[in-house]
Amino acid sequence: MKKRIIGIALMTMMILSLSLQSNDIFKTVNRTVLANTSVKTPKYIFYFIGDGMGTSQRQISEYYLQEISGDKDRKLVMNTFPHSAINTTHSLNTLITDSAAAGTALATGHKTNNGVISKDTEGNNLKTLIESAEEKGMATGLVSTTRITHATPAVFASHNESRGNENDIAVDYLDSGVDYIVGGGLRHFLPMDFTDNQTDAFGGKIYSKRKDDKNVLAEFRNQGYKVRYGLKGVEEFRNDVLEKGDKYLNLFTASHLPYTIDDDNNDKYDVPTLAEITSKGIDLLSKDDDGFFFMIEGGRIDHACHPNDPSGTIMDTLAFDKAVEEAYEFYKKHPQDTLIIVVGDHETGGLGMGVNTDYFLNLQELEKATMSIEEFQGSYTGDRREYYKMIGEKFGLTDLSDEEKAIIDKGMDMVDKGIIDSGNAYKYDEAAMAVTHVLSERAGIYWTSYAHTATQIPMSAIGVGAENYNGFMDNTTIAEITAEIAGLKLN
Repeated sequence: MKKRIIGIALMTMMILSLSLQSNDIFKTVNRTVLANTSVKTPKYIFYFIGDGMGTSQRQISEYYLQEISGDKDRKLVMNTFPHSAINTTHSLNTLITDSAAAGTALATGHKTNNGVISKDTEGNNLKTLIESAEEKGMATGLVSTTRITHATPAVFASHNESRGNENDIAVDYLDSGVDYIVGGGLRHFLPMDFTDNQTDAFGGKIYSKRKDDKNVLAEFRNQGYKVRYGLKGVEEFRNDVLEKGDKYLNLFTASHLPYTIDDDNNDKYDVPTLAEITSKGIDLLSKDDDGFFFMIEGGRIDHACHPNDPSGTIMDTLAFDKAVEEAYEFYKKHPQDTLIIVVGDHETGGLGMGVNTDYFLNLQELEKATMSIEEFQGSYTGDRREYYKMIGEKFGLTDLSDEEKAIIDKGMDMVDKGIIDSGNAYKYDEAAMAVTHVLSERAGIYWTSYAHTATQIPMSAIGVGAENYNGFMDNTTIAEITAEIAGLKLN
């Protein structure tokens, strides 16, 4: 056994070494290609990242869109872009990356270890595309459906040895110079004893996770930012008219923004969509004479995939594509000046389309779902009759077969006994997991993991220089190509 473990470790190191070498070769070749072509520099750059969005997430969301629209030729906007590539995502120390290492690669063109925010293994800061864009005088935007201090947005405008240091990351943003910052994560910007009469956009209490008296929101305001937050911030967002030169910070929620499926089906929530957030960002950033670099993250795709939630995954992917559509409408007005890049940072959940020997997807089964699995967590409290009623109402799981009932009964048994399956490392509610796996199997979907996978990721692009994104490449190469096309300088 010891020899086998050592062999596996050596093989992993060899694969990583070969992969990094081949990546260096590709970069050299690609630099030569770019150096020998007269590529116009884009003035407006959109950098879309679907967190956890692999090939299956894009494909099944398109199939679902065709199902609900009745149009079998309907396409996701991001799947219509003329140039595409497949990229690898491994980090420096493992073949299965986390969002911090993958985001760092996409933001800086450099590999780092899992958990690290835009630093190398020696602790040196790695220059990001947004930082370089600001050096060039471009306006910059950073938005996400997660906490804005979460790993993917953080790698573009901060540097930290750990993605978990979100309070420090919030402070880092004070020096970032980013003009437009919108998302969740209010709790990391408030002093520890902060109190407020208003709620956040979930209707929940506004609270702080800081361990000090630093009021980061107030410091942003002192720097001239228009600062908005909470439920009031939602109303202000929709009424705000931003002028050239404005700096804007709006954090709607204490933690993440709600899933699209919950926002659509719960009257308590009325949070701006990622498309709305993108549109307002375009309105502001496009007023800058030097152009802009705008990173937009659909972060909750990943969060839905972790607990294997098919409907939550699809609805957030469709919402992400609506944001891409906003950029595409802008592109159609400025085709000679705009570049749009759409990519995932890694795949989450091991989403597979097809179960056993059934050669059909039955995606109409997912139309009945009106709640995310995350929000459904904890719904089983011991009353089995009530639980079966709830899963019928919230997920359309009625007329259950004996096999399906056995799966759900087993999940409830595990909750009753306080048992968590050994593969359930995130300790998701086993009764809710039983529900989502029954729903997935009805739809013809299968999941292999509650975590990330090493699956290759598709990317697509349109606009100035988009023809340079093609073939098989590493995620670092996407950042390298973007920097060279845009005249930006990375480390």
